[in-house]
Amino acid sequence: MKIGIIRCTQTEDMCPGTTDFAFMAQKKGAFAEIEGPVELVGFTNCGGCPGKKAGMKAKLLQARGAEAIFMASCICKGTPIGYPCPNSEDMKGLIARSVPGVKIFDYTH
Repeated sequence: MKIGIIRCTQTEDMCPGTTDFAFMAQKKGAFAEIEGPVELVGFTNCGGCPGKKAGMKAKLLQARGAEAIFMASCICKGTPIGYPCPNSEDMKGLIARSVPGVKIFDYTH
């Protein structure tokens, strides 16, 4: 399955995404739910608070072949700063409206 990952802009300076990539390669965390190989087509941020660009970013990932959008754990779980995004549910709704039918995962690891 081809996937795209959207991450929190606030955590970019402290997290290079290595745990996301390791879990993807090892088919752990949310990636364990995917049958067959996982191919990353893009890794981008939400566009900053309050996440209004997440829908547009998801469309860009879909245009590059993403069949599923993963919201990185920094958004919904608050990893690594311990503070989940207060806009995560709104972002998921925006992504669902922007790319109807795409599978959305609300964490990576």
